[in-house]
Amino acid sequence: MSEVDASASVARVRAALRAAGHEDSIAAAPAGARTAAEAAAAIGCTVAQIVKSLIFKVEEKPALVLASGANRVDTGRLAALLGAAVGRADAAFVRAHTGFAIGGVAPLGHLIAPMTLCDADLLALDPLWAAAGSPHFVFRTSAEALCRITGARVAVLREG
Repeated sequence: MSEVDASASVARVRAALRAAGHEDSIAAAPAGARTAAEAAAAIGCTVAQIVKSLIFKVEEKPALVLASGANRVDTGRLAALLGAAVGRADAAFVRAHTGFAIGGVAPLGHLIAPMTLCDADLLALDPLWAAAGSPHFVFRTSAEALCRITGARVAVLREG
């Protein structure tokens, strides 16, 4: 992603946050936040407080799972909840449906609004930090606000 693409993606997330009535809490993570561990180190929070925005393919449509950075998503559980086969999305699918590169996928501001689920573990954590359209920008939020602004359905999605 070029610098111009990144700034356009961050601007799209900023506009979506404002339109949803969420404060503009976007902050730079100059050291990078491509992974949950990198983001936690850059921000100074626990890995669990990082929201992973994961795109899955469900009958060739995008499904967004918001999960704690400390957890892995149980795709069998996800498939059972959705009543359909679930597959991993490759970088091209993610880019085409969200407008974001992997590592910078935000929970909102997608080109095509996905069906969204939020792992229940996030409800016990505050604050939360999520990607803001680039691996170098994040925004601060709460689980309640995240579910409200994304329309996410809360479910137990973690492995184990």
